[in-house]
Amino acid sequence: MSPHLDLRGAAIQTFPRDAAGAQTTIVLPNQRSDVLHFALDIGGSLIKLVYFSRIPPHLEHGASFPSLISPTANAAASAAGTPAGNDCTDGSTQTPSATASAAAAAAAAIAAASSAAAVPRAVDRRASFSGGGGSFRSGGGGRLHFVKFETARIAECIEFIKSKRLHSFDILGMGGDEESLWGYGSSSPHIKATGGGAFKYTDLFREKLGVVLDKEDEMRCLVLGLNFLLRSIRDEAFTHLEGEKQFVEMHAGNIFPYLLVNIGSGVSILKVDGPQQYERVSGTNLGGGTFWGLGSLLTGCKSFDKILELSQEGDNSAVDMLVGDIYGGLNYEKIGLSASTIASSFGRVVGEQKQLADYRPEDIALSLLRMVSYNIGQIAYLNALRYGLKRIFFGGFFIRGHAYTMDTISFAIKFWSKGEKQAMFLRHEGYLGALGAFLAHEEDAHAEGRGLSLTPGIASLSSLTPSQLVERFPMGAPFSKGEIRGPVIRGLKEKVSWVEKFVQVGSDITAPTPTGKPPTTTGLGGFARPREQGKELRSDESALNVGVLHLVPSLEVFPLLADPLSYEPNTVDLSDPDEREYWLGILQDHIPNLVEKAVASEGATEDARRRGDAFALAFRAHLTRLREEPAAYGRLGLATLLEMREECLREFHFFDAYRAVKQRENDVSLSVLPDLLAELDSIPPDERLLTVVGGVLAANIFDWGSRECVKLYRSGTILDIYRMSRDKMKRPWRVDDFDAFHQRWQQRPYSKALLFVDNAGADVVLGMLPLAREMLRAGMNVVLVANSLPAINDVTAEELTAVVAEAAKQCPVLRAAAEAGGVMAAAAFQSNQEPQQGADEQQGEGIQAQQAEQSPVLQEQQEQQQQQQDGEQRQVFLSVVASGSGSPCVDFRQVTWELAEVCQGADLVVLEGMGRSLHTNYDTRFTCDSLKLAMIKNERLAKRLVDGSMYDCVCRFQPGTTALRVEVKR
Repeated sequence: MSPHLDLRGAAIQTFPRDAAGAQTTIVLPNQRSDVLHFALDIGGSLIKLVYFSRIPPHLEHGASFPSLISPTANAAASAAGTPAGNDCTDGSTQTPSATASAAAAAAAAIAAASSAAAVPRAVDRRASFSGGGGSFRSGGGGRLHFVKFETARIAECIEFIKSKRLHSFDILGMGGDEESLWGYGSSSPHIKATGGGAFKYTDLFREKLGVVLDKEDEMRCLVLGLNFLLRSIRDEAFTHLEGEKQFVEMHAGNIFPYLLVNIGSGVSILKVDGPQQYERVSGTNLGGGTFWGLGSLLTGCKSFDKILELSQEGDNSAVDMLVGDIYGGLNYEKIGLSASTIASSFGRVVGEQKQLADYRPEDIALSLLRMVSYNIGQIAYLNALRYGLKRIFFGGFFIRGHAYTMDTISFAIKFWSKGEKQAMFLRHEGYLGALGAFLAHEEDAHAEGRGLSLTPGIASLSSLTPSQLVERFPMGAPFSKGEIRGPVIRGLKEKVSWVEKFVQVGSDITAPTPTGKPPTTTGLGGFARPREQGKELRSDESALNVGVLHLVPSLEVFPLLADPLSYEPNTVDLSDPDEREYWLGILQDHIPNLVEKAVASEGATEDARRRGDAFALAFRAHLTRLREEPAAYGRLGLATLLEMREECLREFHFFDAYRAVKQRENDVSLSVLPDLLAELDSIPPDERLLTVVGGVLAANIFDWGSRECVKLYRSGTILDIYRMSRDKMKRPWRVDDFDAFHQRWQQRPYSKALLFVDNAGADVVLGMLPLAREMLRAGMNVVLVANSLPAINDVTAEELTAVVAEAAKQCPVLRAAAEAGGVMAAAAFQSNQEPQQGADEQQGEGIQAQQAEQSPVLQEQQEQQQQQQDGEQRQVFLSVVASGSGSPCVDFRQVTWELAEVCQGADLVVLEGMGRSLHTNYDTRFTCDSLKLAMIKNERLAKRLVDGSMYDCVCRFQPGTTALRVEVKR
């Protein structure tokens, strides 16, 4: 956003910042400034706060989901003369006596800089470098946080804003303690706020924070927030009936039109036809206030939540008149009403000579809840019917994630529509208003023709796709469920102490609540006996958890997916209770071994031990939370669980628990590689491909994530295990499509193959590198795709670059292709050595790529293809690209932009390992041919997936869904 600066009285001041130095600020006392990075929704009972934080360059190495660009691009960036981690500051300061004219000149420079902040993504995403291993990373990321406070504790909310410095701002109206940048100040920053409290607490915020609350219309904020969530967040909308959550697939093309039923004190019903097209079409005064008010009068209970809790123990037939009461216990079959259908709410009390005290408060609460919910449901259905709308979303204070309330409304919609429509709810439902107020900045700026950017790389939140938003759940999620109490946790040491203290005082999170199915529903009577459910349908908001949204503009959908809209990565169905409990148990049993490796990777210090114990406690809490409520974090899949484990490790600063193990296994495997290659070269070409593919399957036995393989590690050497595995390789394999793959190989060689590799050590060195070498010898270009971040013993792109460079020293085929693909130059850059012979030319090509509108790897590939077309001899290349993943699985909805770009011309995808080809993507189809290779190291998975046994092998070949391929002249 280009600030309109009022320079009257401007001055430059330097304030103490910390022991390391001072903070320089341009103070503009007459400037009105909008604080862009957070907004509030202040309700009668809860305050919801949404705030944005950028990831500083010096922290990107530990970022939860960075987009690691290939080491080739690193080398190119270095040759271009851009220093890694350069923040363009010289550390100089000015004194408070600086003149106003100097401040005005500086402010003008700020305005010019901010006006150029929103650059095209294709250029901007290459514009930042970070240290920490020399990784070139795309810039422009950030995090969107959702927190809440009780309105009665508004002082804690204000203290939280102070401690995070959210009310400060820099040259783009940004601020907060995540990024302390040179900026300007004003006497009255403006903050977007909605809800009744935005009026009630205006003076308090001005007094305590010196800020002005800009009041936003509540309905507008609700629609803005909901539109963003439906468009951008996967697994946002869900149905809730009879205790079961079912997530609803939404995408940009099927959102509008819809009906939004907001149930607060009263009810407002909005018809939303488009991003900025909505109108209030109906409503009723019978809403949450009715339930709360009458409930207080009739039960004597003043708390909204307590009245809901009472209703779960109630039997409404004690106060409601049912159809059976009128017709002698019989159904009214002629018009389709069952005996348990409510004929008249509270109608039973009319014919009884009882006083209020004679009725159970629980029965009254249930009857009242159903009376209000069923009437709202009918009114909503009639409006949907009137306007021909299929989607009905419910939100507001009355919902608040209460499972029993959602069930009651869902049943009403199902009943009145005869099953044709469903009530839908939202995981972020309570934050619609705050999120909408946050987004109002963006909409206002666009309406006024002004540019606005939260951070370089993100032109606007509305421009982000679901691929660029990654939700993560920090260690406090299972405990606090988004509510902030007490002081802000600062730093790793405080985080570890928090976990230790929390466990010492105890928590119900350690004792999961069973989640069996509730009783069935009958007619419009709802559950026959709600009290039989116990606490299975919770009456509080703990059924929903809201994480931190990581904004990663450099992630994209994998272009070779055959059907991106219906793509589901997970093969294992964790909605099945037995399957879910098995895999949760597997992960929990693996924690001690993982902690042992993690602590050892940090030198087994006392600090590392404490962090390891804290990780174990935090991750167990996540698993327990998911046992209690499987949908707490959205749709649950095995890929999600494995990613969560790695995220939890990184949260406690275990960035690579198996680093030493991987290095040792790489060294051992590389030492025997020459003998293996010589053995392969002695095999006739027509037979060699089978031996190479069999070698990939044999080498895939090396997996520290498998319990059975860990036992093998403890009883034998790497070479012993490899020989044993290869000796057992007998065809036919359990899934054996090798002959079909071989036939396709012989008919017409492939042009470019993308090989998604798995584990470090023998798996990649003795398995996948020989396969890549065989492809290179056949005239194919090969791109090795590895993790961006470590996960157990999976090899990362950075590690793989070094491995390939070492292997290339032992093989002329690998060396020539690695030089052509820039791997040798990248390895030299990583090790701070001079590039090997032949690498200088590649670095020059990388410089041009850095300046171009495409990735360095892709540009070089196209240049080589052009050379071939011009009659020059074609040199195949071998390159390394990061996938964007930090787990043992691959989610093709979120890959790095560079991986997406090097897909051009690819006609074969190879997925290796259980995580990438079995746990996920087993049934995934691509527009090009695919080969899935894995040894199954889990007895249950082998039996259920392929009706096989431990150590069975899968070689699954699937032709592409289209015949369109990019051919390269040979």
